[in-house]
Amino acid sequence: MTNRRAFLKKSVLGATTLSLSGLAACTNNTPATMTTKQVIPVLKISLAQWSLNRAFFANELDAKDFAKIAKNDYGISAVEYVNGFYKESATDETFWQDLKKRADEVGVENLLIMCDDEGDLGNSNDAERKKAVENHYKWVNAAKILGCHSIRVNAFGEGERDTVHNALVDGMGQLCDYAAKENINVLIENHGLYSSDGKFIASMIDKANKPNLGTLPDFGNWCLNEKWGSTQNNKCNDVYDRYQGMAEFLPYAKGYSAKSYKFDENGDETIIDFYKMLQIAKDGGYGGYIGIEFEGEDMSEPDGIRATKALLEKAWAKVHSTDE
Repeated sequence: MTNRRAFLKKSVLGATTLSLSGLAACTNNTPATMTTKQVIPVLKISLAQWSLNRAFFANELDAKDFAKIAKNDYGISAVEYVNGFYKESATDETFWQDLKKRADEVGVENLLIMCDDEGDLGNSNDAERKKAVENHYKWVNAAKILGCHSIRVNAFGEGERDTVHNALVDGMGQLCDYAAKENINVLIENHGLYSSDGKFIASMIDKANKPNLGTLPDFGNWCLNEKWGSTQNNKCNDVYDRYQGMAEFLPYAKGYSAKSYKFDENGDETIIDFYKMLQIAKDGGYGGYIGIEFEGEDMSEPDGIRATKALLEKAWAKVHSTDE
C-alpha cells in the first residue's frame, strides 16, 4: 500500500485539472476506499474433431459441417480437424476452399489439422522416412488453405531409442522445411511409445532446431508401451508422469489438448487433474487455445464435450483466482 498511497498523494498535489466538485469530494469526511477488481484472463477454448469421432464415422454428422456444429451446438469458435475424415479430398483445393468458407460464414477459426496414418517420420529406413515426409505435404497444403497455423503429426518410429531419435530429427526437419515455406508449424503430440517421453521429445526438438517445430501436449496420452498412448480406464501399466510430461512439452507448445474420459459427481475428471494441468499452463505462460478432446465411453459425445467445457471453465477460474 506504500507505493499506492505515494502515487495518490503525488496525483492530488500535482493535478491541475481537477474539477471543484472533485476537490470537494477530496475533503469529504467519508474515508476514501479503493477496490481492485480481479480480471481473469480470457479462456480460449477450441474443439478437437475427434471428440465427435463416433458420430462422424457413423455418418450421423457430416464432417463438412464441423465448424458449424462447434459454433451452433457448443458455442465454440475455434476448431481442430482430423485428417481421417477428409482423406478422399486431401488434394482437392476446391474442397478446402469451401471448408474455409463454411468456417468463415459462422465465425469459426481453423487452428490445425491432426494427421495420422501417413507413415512414420522416425522410420530408420531413409526411403520410407522420405515417403512419410512427403505423404504429409498434402496436409500442409490443406492447412494453408484453411488458414490454420499448424498440422499435428506423430513422432513414431521402430528401433532403439537413439536410432529413432536421430531418424525423427531428420524426418521432422525435412517436413518442417517444407511447411515453413507455407508458414505452417509442425506439432508433435504425445501419442504413445517414444512420443510420450517428454525428455525424449524435448531433446529431439532441440536437436532438430527448426523454428516451426513444436508440440501439442495432450492431457491423456502418456502410455509408453502402446501406440496412441491412451490412459483411459488406467489400463496402461507404463505411464509417463503426465504432469511432468506436460511441463516438458510446454516450452514448445502451440496448442494444449484437454483430453477427458470420465467425470465424477462433482464434474471433475476421474483420472486427470484439470486444475493441475491449467496451473502448468499458467506457470509456463501459455496463452493459446485449449482444445476439448473428449474420448470417453460412458457418456454421449455431446455430453462429454459439454462436461469438459464446464470443467475447463471451472478449473480456469479457480487457477486464476489466486492472482493478486
